[in-house]
Amino acid sequence: MAIDCRGRALLTLAALIAGVPVSFAAPPMLAPEVERQIVAPEGKDFKPTAIDEEGAVDRFAEYTLALEKRDYAAAYAMFRLSFQASNPRLEWEMNLRKRATLWADGQIRPLRLSWYLDPAGQPAGLYAAFDFRGDRKDGTMDCGYVVVHRAQPAAGWTVVRTDTSEVPPELMEDGVPKADVLRQLPCYLGKGIATAF
Repeated sequence: MAIDCRGRALLTLAALIAGVPVSFAAPPMLAPEVERQIVAPEGKDFKPTAIDEEGAVDRFAEYTLALEKRDYAAAYAMFRLSFQASNPRLEWEMNLRKRATLWADGQIRPLRLSWYLDPAGQPAGLYAAFDFRGDRKDGTMDCGYVVVHRAQPAAGWTVVRTDTSEVPPELMEDGVPKADVLRQLPCYLGKGIATAF
């Protein structure tokens, strides 16, 4: 039976919630130990719902799986229109195609999920930022983030920002970047880990 990206993402999430091992090549796993934080405008009491988290995780999973499958059209279609405008498709896709491997090829582990409600200077709505680490079979480590946005409760989630850093195997030591590399990484790897983020 064929499963599209959305179906695969939903099955991944359902399996993770039920505690069932997942065998997809690079599923994002939102485990209970994933750090969570909420940033809301002063005076607003906000807590994301299970439906909010499910929708955000689905979009993150769909985007990751589309890149893993090299379905650039599907991945690009998930971008918010303003993000597409600042990332012309041909240039964006060619930059990905010239690489032999991508961060989405590794085992992706979200480390932190940050929620932002109506952040200043951004279009209104709910934002979810996934800080992640990825580990590829060749020993390369990736770290970065993907931010998704939902303008209104009934609207779909779109990818509005993404950034990753790659650490080749020769700059890794015992599964972590060497100290001088670690201090230069512009990504989050966990509390107490001194990066440039």
